[in-house]
Amino acid sequence: MSSVSVPFYQKHHKHYDRDYRSSQLHSTMQDYRLQEKRNITTHSHGSEHVSGFTHTKDEKRKHSEGYIGAESHFVQKNTTEEHNVERIASHSSRKVAIRESAERISLNKKIHETHEFHKRLKEDSMLRLPEFIIKPRSHTVWEKQNVKLHCTVSGWPEPRVTWYKNNVPINIYTDPGKYIIESKYGLHSLEINNCNFDDTAQYRASAMNVKGELSAFASIVVKRFKAELDDFSFHLGRFALPSYDFFPGDSHVKFDVHIVEKFSVSFGKEGETMSLGCTVIVHPNLKRFQPEIQWWRDGVQLHPSKWAQMHFSGECATLTLTHLNKEDEGLYTMRVLTKSGYELHSAYVFVRDSEAEVAGAPTAPLDVFCLDANKDYVIVSWKQPAVDGGSPILGYFVDRCEVGTSHWVQCNDTPVKFARLPVTGLVEGRSYIFRVRAVNNVGISRPSRVSDPVAALDPSDRDRLKGVPLAPWTGQIIVTEEEPAEGIVPGQPTELTVTEATKNYVVLSWKPPGQRGHEGIMYYVEKCVAGTEDWQRVNPEIPVKSPRFALFDLAEGKSYRFRVRSTNSAGIGEPSEATEFTEVTDKLDVPKAPGHVVPSRNTDTSMVVSWEESKDTKELVGYYIEGSISGSGKWDPCNNKPVKGKRFICQGLPTGESYKFRVRAVNAAGLSAFSQESEALEVMAALGGGVPAAAPTPPCSITVLESVHDSMVLGWKQPRFHGGSDITGYFVDYREIINNKPGKWNEAHIKAISERAYRINDLKENMIYQFQVRAANMAGVGLPSSPSDKFKCEEWTIAVPGPPHDLMHTEVRKNSVVLTWKAPVYTGRNEVTGYYADIRETDANEEQWSSINEKATSKRFIKVQGLKEGVSYVFRVRAVNMAGVGKPSDLTEPITAETSPGTKEMVVDVDDDGVISLIFECTDMAGGSKFIWSKNYEELIDSSRVTVETKGGKTRLIFNDPGKDDLGVYSCAVTDTDGVSSSYAIDEAELLRLLELSHEHKFPVVPLKSELAVELLDKGQVRFWLEAEHLSPNAQCKFVFNDKEIKNDDKYKIKVDHKTGLVEMIMEKLEDIDEGTFTVQLQDGKASNQSTLVLIGDVFKNLQKEAEFQRGEWLRKQGPHFVEYLEWEVTSECNVLLKCKVANIKKETSIIWYKDDREIMFDEKHDFKDGVCTLLVQQFSKKDAGVYEIVLKDDRGRDSSVLRLLEKAFSDLITEVCRMAALTATEVKVQSTEHGIRLYSFVSYYLEDLKIIWHHNDTKLASTDRVKSGVTGEQIWLQINEPTQKDQGKYTLELFDGKEGHKKSVELSGTVFDEAFAEFQRLKQAAIAEKNRARVTGGLPDVVTIQERKSLNLTCNVWGDPVPAVSWLKNEKELIGDDHLILKFESGKFASFTVTDVRTTDSGKYSILVKNKYGTETGDFTLMIVQASGEICMAMYVADAAGNVQESLTKVTTKTTNGENTDKDLIKPQVEELIAIEETPDCTIFPGSEEKTMSKLTTNKEVVGEMNNQEEHKQPL
Repeated sequence: MSSVSVPFYQKHHKHYDRDYRSSQLHSTMQDYRLQEKRNITTHSHGSEHVSGFTHTKDEKRKHSEGYIGAESHFVQKNTTEEHNVERIASHSSRKVAIRESAERISLNKKIHETHEFHKRLKEDSMLRLPEFIIKPRSHTVWEKQNVKLHCTVSGWPEPRVTWYKNNVPINIYTDPGKYIIESKYGLHSLEINNCNFDDTAQYRASAMNVKGELSAFASIVVKRFKAELDDFSFHLGRFALPSYDFFPGDSHVKFDVHIVEKFSVSFGKEGETMSLGCTVIVHPNLKRFQPEIQWWRDGVQLHPSKWAQMHFSGECATLTLTHLNKEDEGLYTMRVLTKSGYELHSAYVFVRDSEAEVAGAPTAPLDVFCLDANKDYVIVSWKQPAVDGGSPILGYFVDRCEVGTSHWVQCNDTPVKFARLPVTGLVEGRSYIFRVRAVNNVGISRPSRVSDPVAALDPSDRDRLKGVPLAPWTGQIIVTEEEPAEGIVPGQPTELTVTEATKNYVVLSWKPPGQRGHEGIMYYVEKCVAGTEDWQRVNPEIPVKSPRFALFDLAEGKSYRFRVRSTNSAGIGEPSEATEFTEVTDKLDVPKAPGHVVPSRNTDTSMVVSWEESKDTKELVGYYIEGSISGSGKWDPCNNKPVKGKRFICQGLPTGESYKFRVRAVNAAGLSAFSQESEALEVMAALGGGVPAAAPTPPCSITVLESVHDSMVLGWKQPRFHGGSDITGYFVDYREIINNKPGKWNEAHIKAISERAYRINDLKENMIYQFQVRAANMAGVGLPSSPSDKFKCEEWTIAVPGPPHDLMHTEVRKNSVVLTWKAPVYTGRNEVTGYYADIRETDANEEQWSSINEKATSKRFIKVQGLKEGVSYVFRVRAVNMAGVGKPSDLTEPITAETSPGTKEMVVDVDDDGVISLIFECTDMAGGSKFIWSKNYEELIDSSRVTVETKGGKTRLIFNDPGKDDLGVYSCAVTDTDGVSSSYAIDEAELLRLLELSHEHKFPVVPLKSELAVELLDKGQVRFWLEAEHLSPNAQCKFVFNDKEIKNDDKYKIKVDHKTGLVEMIMEKLEDIDEGTFTVQLQDGKASNQSTLVLIGDVFKNLQKEAEFQRGEWLRKQGPHFVEYLEWEVTSECNVLLKCKVANIKKETSIIWYKDDREIMFDEKHDFKDGVCTLLVQQFSKKDAGVYEIVLKDDRGRDSSVLRLLEKAFSDLITEVCRMAALTATEVKVQSTEHGIRLYSFVSYYLEDLKIIWHHNDTKLASTDRVKSGVTGEQIWLQINEPTQKDQGKYTLELFDGKEGHKKSVELSGTVFDEAFAEFQRLKQAAIAEKNRARVTGGLPDVVTIQERKSLNLTCNVWGDPVPAVSWLKNEKELIGDDHLILKFESGKFASFTVTDVRTTDSGKYSILVKNKYGTETGDFTLMIVQASGEICMAMYVADAAGNVQESLTKVTTKTTNGENTDKDLIKPQVEELIAIEETPDCTIFPGSEEKTMSKLTTNKEVVGEMNNQEEHKQPL
């Protein structure tokens, strides 16, 4: 650690060399010095310094509207910076000053003209009512949470927002810290901290300006529930400070706390009331900001309850224990918490047992609580009392009481010795409390303090209720179930295990079956004795509901197997898998007795008792300590509540009496036997003014480190107990062993030695020796150690080194430990080059040693990582040289990998002045405990490099001049504690980080979120801005243009918002003289920064051009204008929609559409809904090409937008229309026709520009007579006439929109083709049959009315190939022609029906039947006969070729009864029409007819009706 030259770390701090720093840090420091020089020069030569800090309220209000930015700028070379400083300091020439004056006058003139122009603008057009863009939203929160309401408001002038609670304005000063109201750039927020039930209310945000007021409402509901205590274990030295948002905003206020009139060690008795109090003095005394008082017992924070009441009046803090019980015994700590830190005071409270109701009965148990709770049972646990009343405790009775009643029920008939008991027979959903009583041969103790209430619920239900607490006013538990499913027998339970087994009971646990239906299930438990297969049901009558069960009345010592069955209304399921055999006996053994009890003096009324822990103890609860006056034979308990650890201070002892002590351990199985009694020790104040001190215990593990012919070097381990003070030295004795007979002990030295290694000289060569060592402290010399092994004094000649010695361990954690050792005294033939550390578990064999480090380490310490928590290890170290690895050192004592409660780690700190220090805290210090600092686990040699400051339980190691010589591991240990220690490693990377952090704190820089930037505002104004992360209220800002400071005047508007860190400067207009460099300089206390923006050349010209454009745009937007100009869009229906977005519209604003300068007329006035104007062009085609224009105008101005749909623009639009049309194409479908197979697809809209290509098996199809394609309407088809097998394959329809093709495919093969082809054949045959079948094509009327004795002739057309056979029917009977009825069929087309002399018997229904091989058809008509009048005529109904019925009358010459002829005119017979049953079928086209279409002809009904009308006009009958 020493050097010949003056070491680097001894140089003075101001002048030390900084070369060890990184180049980047070195450059930063140079930049800072140059910056300081420039600032000094600027202040000395500049006569017009104007601060950017404003003082008026109006200016502060304006600053809240700004933004900030920054751009880091550092000087790279010293010569360049010096030159710039000189240029800044130089004076301008007289000509330059005159020119600048002229330019300033011209600029002022332009600014004045601009200002006058703005005055002439109509202010009314800019004023707007407040409007909530985003309204506040309602919230529901839990107590203690924070909630924040947001809203966004627009309007001009900017509205002022006020927040109300239930229509009462919120004042943030009445309750500082409760409400935080912020308003930034139109975003307003109200934050409510630490919500309570009173914050449930309706909140209103009111926005107001000169145009009016608008409000928005939101509700906040704060839900209250009784939450359980946080699972936070407080130990001395470990705590969490609360939030201090309610303290004053000035972070420099420091509170000094003094605790006076402290409470001391107190003694009470069960049933009494005790108060603990202290006087707390806080300076400064701010009434509104009182400190927080916390009370803790044994590391657990106390809260107000019926057992503990707390009060703080401003000075006096008290804790009142209303009814003492043994549970109240422990170490009480009062903590006073302020913003500046905390102060505490602790003292122990002892609670004695109250007198037993029966003399000799035991005292009451304590700490009754529930380990597990289910639907119908609870496991109750407790701790055994310290006093058994003089006779052993036989067991315990557990009582239960339902909450809300006072009736106690004993749960067990016989006492249980195990401190846990499953209580069954509970009612699901009800809450219970429990108590325990102890019993011995004399009687029963008083009952314990009752447990906390516990509900008999399923654990999942309890967790759900805990996780989602309900609001106090609801009190509802909503259970949603599905419809019950009946008839499902539950499956097998799973994972059946024995969770606990004693000689009194066995507890089973399992998981419900997966198959369970929707109804609840219960369980039957079965048992089977080992050696049999006889399963017996334990609960045959009442099944259990919980998936846990406790079995009693089992035969002690026997082994059982268990299984479980599920049951419901559907039946009993299969049994689960059986457990392994479980023996009915106590699995938890009573702990072994502690060992080696050592008392030591503390004060004149107390003593410190230490002991060795009980070995191999499971579920240890703690220890009971008893003390007895020497010779009295009476033992009194020193504590009535078990304590953990290996050390306890027994209080209230009479001064001058000699006391001895004994200890016993306790767990759930019972109390151990007492330890051996300690030596008697008189009660008196320890040496050193109350510092606990006694003679140390003997050292151990004496070994030989080196041996020569006349001397030997011994090493040993320090005592396990120091006696309450530091070890001041050791004394070594030796004796000769001659013929295995030990001689007299001789002192090896007179003066005590401080090291744990000593060379004894003047020994006899080849003589055998034994050694013993005694330790000494300020209390005296302790007992000697046991004699060592026998060692022979002879010259060691081995080549390898001897064993390292003084192997120690420190910093024990749950996964690591640090080992330290000293170099071997005997190094062998060569120097020691390194060390190996070995590890094994304590219970492992010697063969299981493994090396911790693969390569030898040159250091004499090592940190062992990767340990398993709770596992005990032993370690050893071996030295190595060139000859090999030497003998291992002695083993360490067993070390358990665990982190002690309250352990704190060392932390590094860099304060505001850049001072680097290491901090370590310990709150478990004894009266004489000290902090011991070391570097690399060796004593700090050079104390000039560091300074140690210690105050109370906190120590700080400060680096005076941090550098490379300070690299290493720094550790701190606390004496007279149970190994409290911690370390911190500083390597090169960590040192560099700390130095950079120190430099930042020493020479701070104002941190910037963004560099200096420029942007254009709506009116063409230019805004320069930067943003700092934070600015204090005293921060200052300067804008500099071309090395001249800019003032806040008509041209430049400078704003600084210290709250948000925004700095901005707004220029009304960017002129040519504004080309140059802009710089922002920030100064905030010690911190400073600057950012520069260069606007020259093209950058400046482009910005100026853009500003002019923005100004023109602003003027345009004063009237109706387009926000988005005219553009086209193709809809999904393939229509073209021309649209644009407009703004600043009023009712008088008109809109006109033009195409090619011709106005497009509309019937309705356009509706400016959502500010969008549209023009829909349906079925867009080439005729719609042209120039479209839309014009907006009113009294404020005019704006237009033009869209040219010509050439390429039109082509792009047509392509898009084609693309959209192609996208609407349906899948290709297959249809069979009488001519072949047709493939087709539909589109929403078809236009010629959409190219259609058909492919067959990837081959383009050409149009032929057999295969044709085309478009009919929106159907695109491909017709395959007379298909063959070659036509099978994949057909693809490609729709090409001009850029890309869109394909639709169909597979016409296999079954698809076969079915289509078969359908084609069927349709083809059906068409032939339909074409050639026999049919009546027309000519028959529906009804014929004729006079009697007249003649009737009907003729109709018949078609069929081959020529059909014709027959006539009357009333469904075939007619045979004769003279009266003449039937004819001529030319294979015309069939006639003639009745020569109509009689009444001829009335009826007549039918014509035509038939050939393709089909049959009939034609019907009805013949009605009326009485004759006038001359006899023949009525003829003849059908022409088209099937139309033509009526004619033929005169018939008849003779009258008197034989005379009548010469009267013929009278047309009356034809009456009856309601027809069928319509005469329409005419069809005859095969071979040249006409393709034929108009619909007049039906027979119409002909007959017309005849009747004519007859009525001529001569009514």
